[in-house]
Amino acid sequence: MNNSTVPPSIGRDHRLDVFRGLALLTIFINHVPGNVFENFTSRNFGFSDAAEAFVLMSGIAVGLAYSRGFRAGEWAKAVLRVWRRAGTLYVAHIVTSVIAIAIIAFGVVYLNSVKLVPSVNFGIMLEKPLEAVIGLPALGYQIGYFNILPLYFTLLIVSPLYILIGIRSRPALIAFATAIWILAGTFRLNLPNYPIAGGWFFNPISWQLIYAIGVAAGLAALEKRKLVPFNPWLFGFSAAYLVFSMVWIRMEMGALPLDRYFPFFLAGFDKTFLALPRLLHVLALAYVLTNLAAVSRLIAMPAFKPIELIGQHSLAVFATGSVLSIALQVYRARFHTGILEDGTLILGGILIQYGLARFLAATSEKKRGKPADAAKAGEPALVGPMIEQPLRS
Repeated sequence: MNNSTVPPSIGRDHRLDVFRGLALLTIFINHVPGNVFENFTSRNFGFSDAAEAFVLMSGIAVGLAYSRGFRAGEWAKAVLRVWRRAGTLYVAHIVTSVIAIAIIAFGVVYLNSVKLVPSVNFGIMLEKPLEAVIGLPALGYQIGYFNILPLYFTLLIVSPLYILIGIRSRPALIAFATAIWILAGTFRLNLPNYPIAGGWFFNPISWQLIYAIGVAAGLAALEKRKLVPFNPWLFGFSAAYLVFSMVWIRMEMGALPLDRYFPFFLAGFDKTFLALPRLLHVLALAYVLTNLAAVSRLIAMPAFKPIELIGQHSLAVFATGSVLSIALQVYRARFHTGILEDGTLILGGILIQYGLARFLAATSEKKRGKPADAAKAGEPALVGPMIEQPLRS
């Protein structure tokens, strides 16, 4: 394949940064369980939550950022580029996990926040510390709320294969990933934990499907196409499914009626194996949002610029938010907090993450001596999920 087949750069679609920033802030709020503000996050209004959205957008970004080298035939260089990013995520996970363990240990020793131990999977660190130390770098031991980066790391490792399949045929990529998802659900395939029994909370063998759909969408966006073109019937069905999902969750109606007749991963809400209702919900949400011109106009307003900046520095913000959320959990396990205290803590955490994003942007701009623009700087250009231009207001 020669370079003439490589699509030109399409620049950075800032809508993806806004959506990713919103997902990061939602994850941060949800990772401080029990605070009043988590009652208003997306998981309370549908079958999926910010984790599904984050993985979908990660797949889109990978399809856009790393496929050009494969298209140009520079496979070895392209693979190494993907795996270097995977290495960065691995280091970020280990460092943040060690810091979190220290914070939890401090809480147990000095604040008597022992009741937090089971909820963050810290008991094994006290019972089998040597085994836990082995399991941590092997990714078999993941403390609670530190499960997303291991998933993303694993998906990046297999990304070269997915990109190569997707370059040749996006339907083939989705079919391949769907077959693996079905096998995982049917035979309950998962990566093992260590030293405790069971599998990963975010099962990569199942979650690779939503990631693969994102990769396919990113590849389509490089060609200035949509993975799924606008169709009024599909748009109507997607919107209806979102309404149905919201009503079902808000009314706490429990299991779906077909749950007893179909396998758990087809009619249930299991998160580990990415059950179908969750998958369909995040895809419907992406389809509706990216086909509404009003949404694009809304998130282009100045009020969303801080969120956009957060989304542009997602790894640093996510790592910082993870550490902050554990610190807040330790604090709330020791001290009673009401709505005012929760608001102060959550807002403080968000401001720290925004401050970090601003610092990184300013540092990047200073180094280059020009405005911080990832596309101009030769960094991966990112575009929104299945986006060209919105078709309907």
